Amino acid sequence: MGSYDKYYHRMPDGTVKQINPFNQTEVWSVSERGYKAFFPNGQPREELKEPLHDPEDYCHFCEKNWEYVTPQKARHFFDGHEWKTEYYLMPDQVKEKYGVQFRRVGNLFEIVGYNYWVKNYNYKMSQPVRKWRDEYLSDPEGMKHVMGVLSLKYDKLGVDIKDWSFEDKLERIDAFFGGCHELILGQRHYKPNAHYTSDLFSAGDFTPEEHFHYTLFTIETLRNLREQNPFIRYVSIFQNWLKPAGASFDHIHRQLVGLDEWGVQLEREIREVVKNPNLYNEFGVNFALYNSFLLLENEFAIGYVEIGHRYPTIAIYSKSHCGTPLEQNPQEIRGMSDLVHAIHVALTSEITCNEEWYYTPFDSIYVLPWRILIKLRFNVPAGFEGNTKIYINPIAPHQLTEIILEKLYKVRENGSIASGIRIGDEVSREPNPLLYCRR
Repeated sequence: MGSYDKYYHRMPDGTVKQINPFNQTEVWSVSERGYKAFFPNGQPREELKEPLHDPEDYCHFCEKNWEYVTPQKARHFFDGHEWKTEYYLMPDQVKEKYGVQFRRVGNLFEIVGYNYWVKNYNYKMSQPVRKWRDEYLSDPEGMKHVMGVLSLKYDKLGVDIKDWSFEDKLERIDAFFGGCHELILGQRHYKPNAHYTSDLFSAGDFTPEEHFHYTLFTIETLRNLREQNPFIRYVSIFQNWLKPAGASFDHIHRQLVGLDEWGVQLEREIREVVKNPNLYNEFGVNFALYNSFLLLENEFAIGYVEIGHRYPTIAIYSKSHCGTPLEQNPQEIRGMSDLVHAIHVALTSEITCNEEWYYTPFDSIYVLPWRILIKLRFNVPAGFEGNTKIYINPIAPHQLTEIILEKLYKVRENGSIASGIRIGDEVSREPNPLLYCRR
């Protein structure tokens, strides 16, 4: 294996020692941890106490509870004939139309807040956003909505705002319209015909076509953020599924956070790409090929179990020459979406996970492939990890490969995933399939 030896080593007792080739994280998988116990195995479930509501109102992200989230910046939906996107919605438009597949709203609790951009960069709302804000606030129901959301926010923070001036409140409301931390909300909270409280609607419950449009709408939001704020250098895109993975509500949604830097991990990876442009082929897909960690593939993307992560991780890589989804054509995006969707179908809605997107930063002259990591949140890092920086991952890569392949074959057999996906031994064994470094 040559240069691969230092990254992956199976010891005689079954312990698997790994070092992530991209970020140098050290991970051990210990055989005694009983990995199969982490997957759902028919545990007793709690029945729903009443029939499903339509429209749903189980959490703040449900359609009927639109007054608990910030104004809708856009919505993406199928009208019975074609998919459409509408922007800058008013309250009457929201109330008159439920059944919208995807909605885009500003995050009430921004990671990088609106004032960060205003105070540090003299950021200003774009003219269309400012016009929408003014129209929204001139509508009595719009003003009532945003004041209610403002009160909700500060009530959650333990701050009493009843003595604030109207001008102070208006200043803080600007974040609801011009902020750069977005949520993409799915329509459903529960699966259709759900009987149990665990029958939550997850990414794997979309059809392949719906998941493709979920992905397209995410990419369109990425484009909008870049256009409205020239100071953004990178947008962090992620999806937390279920509360143990960091979700505020057990309702399907993605988040996009504008940043003025790349982040430590991408900076480190770009330094490595300068030294080895073929980094992601050599230590990603090729490594998975030589160790039998490949999972699935189509014409435009490939997926495998990736080593050296704190949590069991599945990586989906775009084969495209383009290192950002903003530059990829619909077929390439569909290829990525179909593989990501297939993994979510295989995992089911009961497995807690994070989905993380990585791609070439806007101002980088070096190209990285677009890739999406799906991390299974079974384990909680504890004291041992903290003082050694050696992380215990309960499932070794070869074990995770075996489990996911079995599930993928089953979901393909029942027709739940897109056609044309090659699985297991059907995946091409040709090295260097990623074209990002051959532009």
